[in-house]
Amino acid sequence: MIGMNNYLNAYVDRRMKYIVDEWDLSTRTDLMDFTSRLGAIEQEIPQLKSFEQTASDKLTELENRAGKLKGLV
Repeated sequence: MIGMNNYLNAYVDRRMKYIVDEWDLSTRTDLMDFTSRLGAIEQEIPQLKSFEQTASDKLTELENRAGKLKGLV
């Protein structure tokens, strides 16, 4: 039984990269990268909220202007 365990462990060790790729498994490096990317996205949220509000205000202003122009024609 110990021989079989050693054989299986050696097989998995040799094939680990292929197993990770085939099963699309996450590695520790992937998770660390994910954490840093998530942090960067979280820092962008306030700027995106500000942009969203500015864009909404401009769109409302353009809609009002378009409505006035339609009324004049």
